[in-house]
Amino acid sequence: MNDQGLARLEPRDQLRAVGMRVTAPRLAVLDWLSNHPHSTAEAIAAGVRERLDSVSTQAIYDVLNACTRAKLLRRIEPAGHPARFETRTADNHHHLVCRMCDRTEDVDCVVGFAPCLEPSNALGFILDEAEVVFWGLCPVCAGRSQSTNHHIEESV
Repeated sequence: MNDQGLARLEPRDQLRAVGMRVTAPRLAVLDWLSNHPHSTAEAIAAGVRERLDSVSTQAIYDVLNACTRAKLLRRIEPAGHPARFETRTADNHHHLVCRMCDRTEDVDCVVGFAPCLEPSNALGFILDEAEVVFWGLCPVCAGRSQSTNHHIEESV
């Protein structure tokens, strides 16, 4: 089954489709991330603990690593930020990250075809993915920034 077909399945069926055992922590992690994309391991652990009461941090990392290897999850690592995980794995999309609040959003491929961007020289590599992070301010932080700058200018 291809990645797009997997994405349409329920977490229990996704795990089975990739030959993984169905466990409560795995189901809880996949379910949490389907509703909270771009979450850190710490946030995922807190969310999973609300459902399962007791699950170790190591168990969360084990689930994240196993599901990432099986391509049920995608790990992104914006520079200077903790790794984040998401269930959107069926395409080669990119991310917008707010410099102030760390809000992270998906943005579709720049051109529409993987790997989206082509280097001036691939040096013999066969490319299948490009990872691009666009940095800036989300609308809320941009508004706060403008409001703060305006207030500072008035008081000077």
